[in-house]
Amino acid sequence: MTQDRLNTLLIELGTEELPPKALKSLSDSFGKGIQENLSKRGFSFSSAHVYGAPRRLAVSLQSCQRVQDDKEVEKRGPAVSAAFDSDGNPTKAASGWAMANGIEVTQAGRLKTDKGEWLMHKAIVKGQSLEAVIEDVIHSTLKALPIPKAMRWGDSDAEFIRPVHTLTIMYGDEVIPARILDIDSSNSLSGHRFHGAHRFTLDHADDYEQAMMEQFVIADYAKRMDKIESQLKDRASALGLKPDFNEQLLEEISSLVEWPVVLKAKFEEGFLAVPKEALIYTMKDDQKYVPLLTDDGELSSSFLFVSNIESKDPSQVISGNEKVIRPRLSDAEFFFETDKKTTLEAKTAKLKEILFQKSLGSVADRSQRIASTTQSIGLALELDGSTLKHAHRAALLAKADLASEMVMEFPSVQGVMGKHYAIHDGEAIEVAQAIEEQYLPRFANDRLPETKTGMLLSLCEKLDTLVGIFGVYMLPKGDKDPFALRRSAIGILRIIQSFNLNLSIKQVVELVSSEFGALLQNKDTVTQVCAFLSDRLKPFYHDQGINTDVVNAVMAANLSMHEVSIADIHHRVTAVSEFSNSPSASSLIEANKRVANILRKNDVAINTMQEVDAKLFNQAEETALYDKLAEVQLNTAQKDSYSTASSLEYLSGLKQPLDDFFDKVMIMADDEQVKMNRIRLIANVRTLFLSIADISLLNSAS
Repeated sequence: MTQDRLNTLLIELGTEELPPKALKSLSDSFGKGIQENLSKRGFSFSSAHVYGAPRRLAVSLQSCQRVQDDKEVEKRGPAVSAAFDSDGNPTKAASGWAMANGIEVTQAGRLKTDKGEWLMHKAIVKGQSLEAVIEDVIHSTLKALPIPKAMRWGDSDAEFIRPVHTLTIMYGDEVIPARILDIDSSNSLSGHRFHGAHRFTLDHADDYEQAMMEQFVIADYAKRMDKIESQLKDRASALGLKPDFNEQLLEEISSLVEWPVVLKAKFEEGFLAVPKEALIYTMKDDQKYVPLLTDDGELSSSFLFVSNIESKDPSQVISGNEKVIRPRLSDAEFFFETDKKTTLEAKTAKLKEILFQKSLGSVADRSQRIASTTQSIGLALELDGSTLKHAHRAALLAKADLASEMVMEFPSVQGVMGKHYAIHDGEAIEVAQAIEEQYLPRFANDRLPETKTGMLLSLCEKLDTLVGIFGVYMLPKGDKDPFALRRSAIGILRIIQSFNLNLSIKQVVELVSSEFGALLQNKDTVTQVCAFLSDRLKPFYHDQGINTDVVNAVMAANLSMHEVSIADIHHRVTAVSEFSNSPSASSLIEANKRVANILRKNDVAINTMQEVDAKLFNQAEETALYDKLAEVQLNTAQKDSYSTASSLEYLSGLKQPLDDFFDKVMIMADDEQVKMNRIRLIANVRTLFLSIADISLLNSAS
């Protein structure tokens, strides 16, 4: 055997089926924990491979150190003044310390510091072996795993998320002895529950992945996901259809099977009369099946599922899964038919019985509030009467499907079912579409509303949540955000930016706050919500690939961030981001930093343009900068607030005269009048830049 082959450490915990929703995080945490705890104890390794399957957590570390390096440890003794008596003989303190370290006092060295001199012994501590630390490493790792609730099994006091049956710890071809969770380590593993051996022996740590494959277990989580995805796409392609799955569903399926086999099944086409979203929900969320869609997005009666066995008679497995899905689809069909017996408008009566938040009233109260807000914000946006009418109607009906049988059974289809019921009731298509779009975007990178009516309703719905929850002091803290206020804030910013709405943060927050009246207990609601939305601008633009210093520069401009329109802020951020990469940026950024320092030291105001006396100029560079500044000021004053890019282009023209000014002109002249005149001149340069952004905060490499 090669030296590399002998140096692989393998640790596997064999269990009962682990919770599928938790398997990925458990696997990642187990692998990370073993690596960190070994490293913390001084064991090096060249690489690590983490494994995770429904009945096992494992990690292998290549070229792992068997024994820690020896360490030289300095052991300080008593102060020399206390180590010897008046005759120079060792005291009891010195003798006791020396004996504890296995030396004579005369063998001790001396440690001299500013605070005195002490006895000192440099001892060599022999490195520990893996055998000595492995139990502690694994115990520390298991203790830190994200396990919400542990369980006990048999007559053991050991606790884990699921019963543990095997513990495999191998270094090369050797078993490292240890006892974890009342299980002794061995080189015994479990294969696939049906296709593999109940127990089999592993000869070498390097053979783990291949040995598991021979036992019908793909232990590598990522490889198992890739295999499932490849099979799904190939099978769907052969049928001329598209598989409907995302990363989350793929992970859950991968957490349920060790040997994936994709099969096709069907359900009765009569079920296709039910809105596809409800059918897809129950297939994906309840059964972990993969729906199949046509090229135009319609649901097929065929679907795919992933079996954990390679059956000799697949038809039996297929038939069993078709029997399982039929009652679930029948339930959806029943709920749909039942819900259609009453209109959405009739269902709104039940919203009075559904509490939104104890201090903010019922969902019915909320619907009325949002309906009113659509009108005030719609008028501020100068939307047409038809849009305002449809938005008001949609807001009153928007939450009605919460009282439907379908949504009570399948909560994820709220809004979607509201749209279908609105269409069935004969509501305007704009109203139906807006009911679905009220929740968009639901998550990062989710699609936005497509209609003006949906945009308005979504904006008002999110603002109502934000203002209301802040108004009753339920601000998000740390990781706790039960009302998803951060997500709502990002959604608000995305909508305002994408639809180029000429609204300020303060304007919309005040309009929404006015609808709550005395319900808002927090007197600082408007201020706090404005600050909360402003704070989200940095992560909002970071997700768009814009550096934080660009956003900081815009937010530090001479403007009220809460009162300027978000559309204006967006234009500024975009323009400043482009400017930061321009040829003139570096010089102008440094010049602004220099000007800022000078003004700070001389306590010169930069909120307004200063009066500069051209008669005091005695150098050509002063006049050149003054004339160019006047030209730029005139050009920028003629532009509207959305021409930030043009303004920055004009301001870039100050580069050369500003460079020349700093190169040739002594700002701190002996003549106080001349000095202050020059300072006021560069203050005006800074003031003009600050009307757009504080570019001194930019990194020239932004």
